[in-house]
Amino acid sequence: MLHVSHPSDAETWSLFAAKWLVPFTLYHLAAYIFDDARSVRRFETFALVVLGYLCLTAIFFIIDAKQLIFPRYILDESLGYHADRARGPFLQAVANGVALNLLGLVALNSLRRRRLRGVIALLLLAALPLAIVATKTRAVWLSFALSILVLLFSSPSRRLRRACLCFVLAGSIALAAVVTFADGNSSLADRLEERGPVMFRMAIYQAGWEMFLKKPLAGWGAADMQTELSKRISDFHQEQFFFHNTYLEIVVQYGLVGLLLYLWIVVDLFKLGRSRSRSASSTNSSFLDHEFRAIWPLFLGVYLLNGSFVVMNYQFVNGFLFTLAGLLVAQNRRHDVESSALAC
Repeated sequence: MLHVSHPSDAETWSLFAAKWLVPFTLYHLAAYIFDDARSVRRFETFALVVLGYLCLTAIFFIIDAKQLIFPRYILDESLGYHADRARGPFLQAVANGVALNLLGLVALNSLRRRRLRGVIALLLLAALPLAIVATKTRAVWLSFALSILVLLFSSPSRRLRRACLCFVLAGSIALAAVVTFADGNSSLADRLEERGPVMFRMAIYQAGWEMFLKKPLAGWGAADMQTELSKRISDFHQEQFFFHNTYLEIVVQYGLVGLLLYLWIVVDLFKLGRSRSRSASSTNSSFLDHEFRAIWPLFLGVYLLNGSFVVMNYQFVNGFLFTLAGLLVAQNRRHDVESSALAC
């Protein structure tokens, strides 16, 4: 699926690695590395620790305690994008927000199983909505709100529904507090009312659609796509233009062939979470129990919804999601082995 007219172009190879090579490598490695309950438990602990770190970093940013932010390069305005937002070590607010949302779903699953409880759980319930607000990213706000509302009204777990209700209350309080007291409240209001990015994206979408109609099957390729897109955008002046939509970029760059292959991957990811018969490898207390499989589509929904507003070339987000998928593959493999043994 990769078209490279300049093999030495470091940026092209970097994006290829972030979007395809690294996620699929982690997917296959995870299916073999996390092959027992102990290793999966360690992965869950890692996810919770990273979530805590990202929440603290975002909160330090929004309360202007920047001396506490580590590593310091996060504050370097010459690196990455969105220096005025809580962008974390990823240097992009959207990447930070999507990571917080996915890790937050892991934390909710841990809280449901009582792996996460007590003071730590209470602090998380208060910190995560504030960290999400601090990203000042509307797509992240929308995906977080929808994922929490879906769980609030559809989860069979009373404990999980209570946690989601706490998130709703904490998120409302956090938003009100930021707007009322924070020094950056005007920038938050500006983000809610900002129209410029919408107009810019509409121009990009229109140009992308016209390019797709011109080469619908195989697409333009990476280098030609950027050149042609720059020619078609006359009202905005930038060194590079991005589609801000994963699916539009795929269909313009790789054509319908590439889009169908991508949809094939998405469908297979959804299939990984299909319920399996209860087995020793999937008990009610395990990380990958039946209720986790029930919320697996939410992980994918958060990812796909944000992909409608940005191009998902975020290394950590892609790697984390496909690692979770690899965990499900490993569990499915264990289940198949157990089923074969019982059949014999």
